[in-house]
Amino acid sequence: MNIDPALKALAAALHGEGPAVELSAGDNGEVLVTLVETPGIEDAAVVVRTSGSTGVPKATVLTVDALAASSMATAFALKGEGQWLLALPLQYVAGVQVLVRSLFAGTRPWAMDLSNGFTTDAFTAAALELTDKIRFTSLVPTQLQRLLDNPSADTLAVLRRFNGILVGGGPAPAALLDAARDAGLRVITTYGAAETCGGCVYDGYPLEGVAVRLAEDGRIHLGGATLAAGYLEAPGLTAEAFADDDGGRWYRTNDLGTLDADGRLTVLGRADDVVVTGGVKVSAAHVQAELEKSDGVTAAFVAGVQSAKWGQAVAAYVAVAGGPSSGVDGAALAEQWHRTLGLLAPKTVLPADELIMLPNGKPDRLAMIERLNALHQGK
Repeated sequence: MNIDPALKALAAALHGEGPAVELSAGDNGEVLVTLVETPGIEDAAVVVRTSGSTGVPKATVLTVDALAASSMATAFALKGEGQWLLALPLQYVAGVQVLVRSLFAGTRPWAMDLSNGFTTDAFTAAALELTDKIRFTSLVPTQLQRLLDNPSADTLAVLRRFNGILVGGGPAPAALLDAARDAGLRVITTYGAAETCGGCVYDGYPLEGVAVRLAEDGRIHLGGATLAAGYLEAPGLTAEAFADDDGGRWYRTNDLGTLDADGRLTVLGRADDVVVTGGVKVSAAHVQAELEKSDGVTAAFVAGVQSAKWGQAVAAYVAVAGGPSSGVDGAALAEQWHRTLGLLAPKTVLPADELIMLPNGKPDRLAMIERLNALHQGK
């Protein structure tokens, strides 16, 4: 993948010598660069559109100062700057940030071939092309899982050479992180959004210059120098998502969390992931974590589906080792979990080879909920 046009346009935008840039992928995998006018935001550098997994995509405007603050804070957290391997689509903030961090560091990033999707062989081949002694990459949990499923000696070797592997875009199962660390990989979990220039909380702790607070309802608010200017030509949406108070500016996420005495953030899940079934409130994130502890379950997605009896019923879309062809039965899994989880257990279970994912590596919530509703049939 030729990323030179993207690097050139981004460099111009970051130096104030060109308009803001939006990056995307063409039908043949080539990088498309669109120059975007941002009325009222003079220092805009990048426009990133949200995935739209739960609504209409929004065009998030990131400024030069916010991207610079994010890049500096990342380098401080990772204890240095180095060469980055691009393994994510460029239309999403984590992919853009690989190029942005490289430009600020003065290093040459290397892009893996994503024309056939993410494959272990393509990642390994690209990682072997890196020349800098200090190396970093960003992955989503499903990519890391694929790399650790029966890895070759070459794959393990290149993974161990990375000084840091950022893992974000969604919660990573504890078993996956344990397996990665047991294999000698330096993995760092990240939490953030396009509205915060991507990950701004590493392994639970905010980056330098980033602030975290919890609202009364437990929702996570993020503040500091990495915040986006807002949404392109959408003042109403900007006002809903960003607040000015307590002497600063905050982005209101839709995630629930807790802060311990040491200031470490634990993300509990989305605020709208609470399933009210028969009058009982069930945390979908908690049930997901419990299901992923089961033997043979590599990943799970839990949501509420329509139910005439319960109002909502807990349902689970689960990725199982060997897939449905291995003989795993959804009804049998539901019965098994009912014995161990009681009221929290999913009433409908749909086994699959893997979760349905969006191009940015995040779970396609809408697609899986649609299939779970069809299977449950409103019972």
